[in-house]
Amino acid sequence: MQVADIRDDIDYELISHEELMKRIREVAKQVSEDYKNRNTLLVAVLKGAVNTLAIFSQELSIQAPMDFMSLSSYGSGTKTSGQITVREDLSTDVRGRDVLIVEDIVDSGRTLAWLVNELKSRGAASVKVFALLSKPARREVEVTIDYSGFEIPDAFVVGFGMDYDERYRNLDSIAVLKPSVYGA
Repeated sequence: MQVADIRDDIDYELISHEELMKRIREVAKQVSEDYKNRNTLLVAVLKGAVNTLAIFSQELSIQAPMDFMSLSSYGSGTKTSGQITVREDLSTDVRGRDVLIVEDIVDSGRTLAWLVNELKSRGAASVKVFALLSKPARREVEVTIDYSGFEIPDAFVVGFGMDYDERYRNLDSIAVLKPSVYGA
């Protein structure tokens, strides 16, 4: 069986690896200043935010333990269902902690709004957000992005941890998937 090169499914590269690294470093520098001497906890939403969290945490000059949540609102499709499912919960108590959510992309805003409210209800001292990508054209729920990477157009993106049906996460850049791949 011949396996196709995943790059054959890419329409075009939207954000290069170099651009991603530069922006993540800039945000990490700012966060390191803003969170100096605070009881910080990084919370990443699995699986998409893993690449961003790994690079981001290495660029921080502060102590920042991390934890993970696995949330789903997509299933295997390309559109959100609107229903948030907790697949895996945090193992850390957030009470009294300054939580910084590290997200790969904010699309409709529903999942992020739910997560911010959930962490606040658990007693976090503060909850802020670093989103590598923001897609405002798709926003259904207003959310505050305290640290922003890139604002992108309404296109289906993959790479740098983001997927379509569990594929393309390993691309080292952000790319737009050909519509023929996902049936658009």
